[in-house]
Formats: sequence, structure tokens, C-alpha cells
Amino acid sequence: PRMDGALTVWVDATRMDAAKLYQKLHPDAKLDIVSYDGDANGSNYLQTKVQLFNRTGKGWPDVVFSSQNNEASWAVQAGFAAPLNKGLIPDATLGGFAKGANDVCTVDGTLYCLRNDLSQAVLWYNAPLLKQFGYTVPTTWEDYQALGETVAKEHPGYLVGDAGDTFTPEIYLWASKCGANHITGPKAVSVNTTSEACTKMAKLMDVLIKNKSMSISGVFSTDFGKNKARKVLLMPGPAWYGGAVFEGTFKTPAKQIAVAPIPQWQGETSPSTGNVGGGTWLLSKHSAHIKAATDFLKWVTTDNAYQGAKAPGFPAYAPAADNWLKAQAASGYFASDLTALKDASSQVWSDWGSGQFSQEAIWAATVKPGLTQGKSIESLLPAWQDSIVKYAQADGYKVAK
Repeated sequence: PRMDGALTVWVDATRMDAAKLYQKLHPDAKLDIVSYDGDANGSNYLQTKVQLFNRTGKGWPDVVFSSQNNEASWAVQAGFAAPLNKGLIPDATLGGFAKGANDVCTVDGTLYCLRNDLSQAVLWYNAPLLKQFGYTVPTTWEDYQALGETVAKEHPGYLVGDAGDTFTPEIYLWASKCGANHITGPKAVSVNTTSEACTKMAKLMDVLIKNKSMSISGVFSTDFGKNKARKVLLMPGPAWYGGAVFEGTFKTPAKQIAVAPIPQWQGETSPSTGNVGGGTWLLSKHSAHIKAATDFLKWVTTDNAYQGAKAPGFPAYAPAADNWLKAQAASGYFASDLTALKDASSQVWSDWGSGQFSQEAIWAATVKPGLTQGKSIESLLPAWQDSIVKYAQADGYKVAK
């Protein structure tokens, strides 16, 4: 039962610690903390519930965390998200967020959510293993592919990447500036999955999947944890891989994992990377506790107590990010400094948008089954195109090719 006058906060399992820490540091605040899936993999749980609450006229959470960056694409229309830059959150605070971090929260110049963490992709690698094998960190995709081919011959079983997750396109194809998901207006998208930017990355991945230096089992699968976690030489992936995947899931010992910039295509003059999730916080327009809700929202996204010290991901709020990087360095876990993470935070390619449809759900439905059957990514690009178009149109988007 809901506590009378309590602030109802919805979080996923990972953000539970943040809500509990706020409660501990603010003993007078009354919090009703509810755990839900965080809309993981585009489950649309929040949207479905909000539609129900809108019909019954009650039940909305005051503040909610989502692991997705596309909630503003429906939550504004549904009359759920409160505008934050109209006096609720001071401009000075908003100015502290990383460049572009809150673009996914902005509709027609009004801000409707705050970004929790950035999930810029970088190149994670096992430093002692790389040294032992006598290899150097690749800086271009061409060198990366060549290294994958060498590894397959000289150290079969070792991996330079993984293509088994539903967010795979957000790591590789986004970084390659593949125009699969260019949101051009509130309900407009252009989709082109067969341009050179897409096909050359698909070809690279196909070579490495075929020679097994790139896995297709997914980093969170039991198979990966059991058989492949110890065999990771390189792994392009988002900022949160350091803590959540290597330290948490793989239990990779300290002083092995290092981080470098994600490779770029030869001759590329404006470095680009992809992004996997990151998450956002929304405040309900229906909240009867606007002041308490705003206090919580501001604390959870900017305060060093959680974001700067304990958060698993790279904070979107720049002063907290600096603190976080210092804390990560001081932890003694990483084998290198984390400059590459900071640099990548402003290099996420901006033409891959956050539409209402979930790219992860689309990839899972269209490309992943084909991969499992041994089809090449390149051969699946047209099917991926058709699928994105169908999903987008189903959500009322006007599609240009």
C-alpha cells in the first residue's frame, strides 16, 4: 500500500541503491520505492502503465528511472512528463550536463527528463594479455579487423568483440555512422541500412564472426560467462562495461582491464562512437509533491554522494563525471587511466536518434535469429531496413529512405 504523502519513486534493480542512499541521507523524506524492469530492452512497461493511470486518473509514480533514452517520444504526448527547464531545475544545474546529453529529453526546446549516465562506446581490452601476445591496441577499424584475423590464427578461442547482444548495432553500426535511425522530427525518421557506412562495418563483423574471434552469444548469456569471459582480448562496448560486465558479471581480476578510444575508419576526420542506453529520469506532471520530487531528481542526477562516487555508469552531469573518474581510478581496478571514456563522452554520433520504437527489439526480432542460423550481417541489412520501417510506421512515424 502507498504511504500517505510519500514520494513514489520507480527504479530498476541497479538504481535501487541510489534511492536507498537518498532515503538514508534525507531521513525526513518519505519515500515509497518501487522496483520495476526499467523498460529494459524496450519492454514499454512504463508507457503501458501510464496509459492505464491516465484512464483511471491515479497511480502515476512521482519520479521514475528508465534505462531507455526514448521515453520523451511518448511521455510528453501522454501528458506524463513535467517540463523541467521552466523553473523546476535551475539553468546553472542544467548547464553542467555534458554537451548533448539531454538532447534525447528535449522536445521543441522544452526539457522533459534528465539523463542519468552516458553510455558512450569505447574499446575495452585486457592489457596484460595483449602484451603477452605481443599485440598493440588497434586505432583504426582496418587494424581491428586485421588483429581479429591474426588472433583467430595465432590464439583461436580468444575474442576481439561480441555481436550477440540486442544492442550490438548501437556499438558497431552507430560508431560507423550507419544511418539506420536518423530521427529528423518528432514523428519523422530516415532509414538507410545499406549505405557504405553500414555495409563496411557489417562486412568487418562478418569476417570476425566467421573466424570466431567475434562471439555471437551475448555478454550476459550463461554460455559467455562460463566459456568466454576469460578469453576476452578486446571488446568494443559502452562505458558501463567496466563495472557491470568485467568486474561484475565476468569477475575479471583487477589490473587487467584497460580502456582505449573506439577505432575509427582510416581517413576519418571527425571521430564518432555509439551509445548503449544510459537511462533517464522523468518527473510526473501529476505529482502532488513537486518540490520533494524535484529535490530527489536533482540529487540523483548530480550529487557526488551517489553519481560521483557509487554510480555504475559514467554520469551525464559533468562535475559528477569528473568525480566518478577519480573514484574509478582510485579503486585500483583498471589497468589504464580512463581518459578515453571522458573523450568519447562528447563523440557520440548525433545522427542516430532515440525514436519511440526500440532498435534493440528490432535487432532481436530481425537480425539475431539470422545470425544464430549462420547468416551474414551484410545479407540481413535489407531485412533490418524493412523491419525498422515497419516498427517506425506502426508508431506513426513518417519514414524517408
